[in-house]
Amino acid sequence: MDTIVFIAVLFSAILHAIWNSMASKYKDKNVSIPAIVYGHVPLCIVAIIFLPAPSIDSFPYIILSALIHQGYQNFLLTAYQTGKFTTVYPIARGFGPLVATVISIIFFGVYLKVFTILSILLISTGVILIGVFSKSVLKNKKILYTSLATGVFIGIYSVVDGHGARLSGSAVSYMSWVFVFSALFFPIILRFRKKKNILIKTLTEGKFVFWIGGSFSYLAYVITVVAFTKAPIPMVSALRESSIIFAIFIGYFYLKDKINLFKIFSISLIFLGVVGLKLF
Repeated sequence: MDTIVFIAVLFSAILHAIWNSMASKYKDKNVSIPAIVYGHVPLCIVAIIFLPAPSIDSFPYIILSALIHQGYQNFLLTAYQTGKFTTVYPIARGFGPLVATVISIIFFGVYLKVFTILSILLISTGVILIGVFSKSVLKNKKILYTSLATGVFIGIYSVVDGHGARLSGSAVSYMSWVFVFSALFFPIILRFRKKKNILIKTLTEGKFVFWIGGSFSYLAYVITVVAFTKAPIPMVSALRESSIIFAIFIGYFYLKDKINLFKIFSISLIFLGVVGLKLF
């Protein structure tokens, strides 16, 4: 993987860990998750105005991605209502690259070296282990199910966005349109969940998450999608999930979670996987 792409994805991982911690820590997840979704829109509008429109060929991917993001956002909201950030985040984020890798190999014929696949497995295993054996998951299986479901949608939209962005001619413009449609579709999910006046609440009660978290989320994923056009999707997807290392330290300093030997072991697996992706 190119060094610039490698560093950019690691920076994206930091931004991603930060916005997830913000959304998770906020007391009302029915406000914080929509605040992230709607918080994408201001930067999307800027990008849509100043950048060329994506190609017509990429618009089916834009609509499909926006729909898939509804499933991701719905299960993420439920998962964060059920479990803690340091439990939900690793399970969901670790499972996503596995799904993306399987889809890419089986349905798109993507060729990956053995050591690349091993590196992806090391990262995903290390990430998932951090969450799956926590006490809360062992007591409440709903945390596991909703987190894994979130991971499935992450893997699917990663593959869709990778291919859509390559067709679009502009990954930034492509993702801006995806996020706009996602924000337009999201009220349907909120209505299904019987939540009202959420947009108003995100602009009043959740304005910090809206402006800061939404912007961080936008930048984090746009960087990732640009990277999808420069390197194999499974590799970028797995490297992005090194964000869990930053998430653990955020949890330690910001959310008062402990770092134990098990987490250190998991971090070691992730680190080996990250090194493997750079070398192979």
